[in-house]
Amino acid sequence: MHSIYLRKQSRIEYFEFRFFASLIIVLLLVIASRITFAQEADSTNRAGHLSGAVTATNNGISLLPAFSLGRPALIFDMNVGKKRLTFEPQLRFAMTGRPWSFIFWWRYKIITGDKFKLHVGAHPAFTFQFDDYPVNGVPTTLMISRQFAAGEIVPRYTINKKVTVGLYYLQAHGFQPEGTQNTYFFATQASFSEVRLGPKLLFGASPQLYYLQMDDNRGYYASSTFSLALKGFPLSLQSIMSQSIDTELAGKDFIWNISLVYSFGKEYSEKD
Repeated sequence: MHSIYLRKQSRIEYFEFRFFASLIIVLLLVIASRITFAQEADSTNRAGHLSGAVTATNNGISLLPAFSLGRPALIFDMNVGKKRLTFEPQLRFAMTGRPWSFIFWWRYKIITGDKFKLHVGAHPAFTFQFDDYPVNGVPTTLMISRQFAAGEIVPRYTINKKVTVGLYYLQAHGFQPEGTQNTYFFATQASFSEVRLGPKLLFGASPQLYYLQMDDNRGYYASSTFSLALKGFPLSLQSIMSQSIDTELAGKDFIWNISLVYSFGKEYSEKD
């Protein structure tokens, strides 16, 4: 009886995932087309953008260490919207094709000054875990999905064209009783972009110090993202390094990865 239940549960989980993935793809296409082709009275508001990136990495790292994959991964990012409101989904998979996590950000720019900028964002997110259960001596894989919702506040100040500093605050809530319920993330950040190392070679770095609390456990970390790119060329190299300073949270003290990133983008208007 237990064997029959597990096989049925496996088929149900697989069907639910296929249905969920199909629904997500349809929603992405609908939302993107609505934003892209929506008509507004003010012609200055009709301009928009569509951009994104495809990342292949040797080690899937998450903003929250507990949600890192720890294996090679593929990440699909998209950014579509107008001047202030953007929809920014991120779909992350293991190299085997299994889903890792789906995050669906909506972000709104409240202040868009030349120096000071402020945006807020919110998203639903889904993480996926695969567990093997023995059925008559044969492992049966079940997929478990966990749901989260989060919001962020991000003030930033531009010192010059290449240097930006800011703060980042995120608060998330989990909807399953067996996992983390409340997460708090606070970071001080800096960004150094398009630092010339040659006629066309550009270097970038985004260091941050952050505090992370997940329910009653907390920790302090330092991390940075580094990038190398050729001006006008869509492929770039990126690396993330993260070191724990003092933490009660599970995970490795030091993690890093190296990634190949393909970026694309297009500005559009109603006439396009």
